[in-house]
Amino acid sequence: MPIRTEDRHKMTVVEGSNAVAHAVKAARPHVISAYPITPQTRTVQALSTLKANGEIEGECINVESEHSAMSLVIGSAAAGARTFSSSTSQGLFLMHEALFNASGMRLPIVMTVVNRAAGAPINIWNDQQDSMSQRDTGWIQLYAEDVQEAADTILHAYKIAEDKNVMLPVMVCMDGFVLSHLYEPVVLMDQGEADKFLPPYAPEHYLDPKNPRSFGAVGVPSIYTEFRYAQEQAMKNALPLIEKAADDFKKITGRYHGGLIDGYFLEDAEVVIVSLGSIIGTMKDVVDEYRARGEKVGIWKVRSFRPFPTEAINNALKNAKAVAVVEKDISIGRNEGALFTEVKSGLYNAPVRPPVIGYMVGHGGRDVYHKHIVEIIEATKKVAATGKIEVESQFNDVKEELL
Repeated sequence: MPIRTEDRHKMTVVEGSNAVAHAVKAARPHVISAYPITPQTRTVQALSTLKANGEIEGECINVESEHSAMSLVIGSAAAGARTFSSSTSQGLFLMHEALFNASGMRLPIVMTVVNRAAGAPINIWNDQQDSMSQRDTGWIQLYAEDVQEAADTILHAYKIAEDKNVMLPVMVCMDGFVLSHLYEPVVLMDQGEADKFLPPYAPEHYLDPKNPRSFGAVGVPSIYTEFRYAQEQAMKNALPLIEKAADDFKKITGRYHGGLIDGYFLEDAEVVIVSLGSIIGTMKDVVDEYRARGEKVGIWKVRSFRPFPTEAINNALKNAKAVAVVEKDISIGRNEGALFTEVKSGLYNAPVRPPVIGYMVGHGGRDVYHKHIVEIIEATKKVAATGKIEVESQFNDVKEELL
């Protein structure tokens, strides 16, 4: 992600959680509510400090649980407020019931999910099982590669969520510790640029005693399907708006992280790695080495997991001879990751359908090293050469470390 020359003097080394908190501040939320849980706590701590210092005008409200945190922002959003929350892992699971309500009531809440492994056993380190397990709750899910993208995507999220043709909540997913606690050179969100990009929230529908209405009332069988259909249509409407938000943000700030997807040497790539989150950085280093030797290896970085960019798959993988999907989650009972399932499904009607292999790595924070990516690429090269897949999905980090 390039930084404009004139903005380099603005760069400061700051913790990922702090950068996100400054982006939230720049969005001018009216209500913030989140319950502290590792590794998300530092985001809420930073927001509380900004509030105590008088830098946030909105309310920061303490609650007794993550379920209460989401319930509070649901009520605030229904009353017409711009809202923010944050959670991770077991806390996100405690929100599960309320997540459906937020989407079903068409409330444009923005939440940071600081990705962390699911228990049991108890694990506070990073993988993406938590947000992947919420993929059917009706929330848009955007994944960040680095700290700058995690912070900037907060503004994208509000712009997308509050569009009248969408009106759905958004999760901005960033890897726990790997990004949330990482100190990295970042351009903190400028308030003037944020205001230019994101206008004040002006909801069309909200709770008002002078104009009584109901949110989330009983949906009898004769109307319930129509609500689900409307949510699905809103997800489809979000596809071009995710692209537009990224383009508009670039025009104002000079920073661009990709739209629905982002490619790295993707145009002519014959061997393609598909992934999301911070692991992309390691992959880029490895791909640089392959490219230096003249090998056509590239990366397809997924930014939007929900809505899933099926059409973009067909365009991105048109030259691929073999594809490896690498992710930090598993769909238990299916022996493959959720992203792998989506990529295969998306390619079903594609004019070109390269063989696809799935790799599930990094569970519970296990490190994914340079050598692991090389192993994956070498295995995928063999598939590209022969067209044959010996093992479609591999639930191991490296061959000698089977669980």
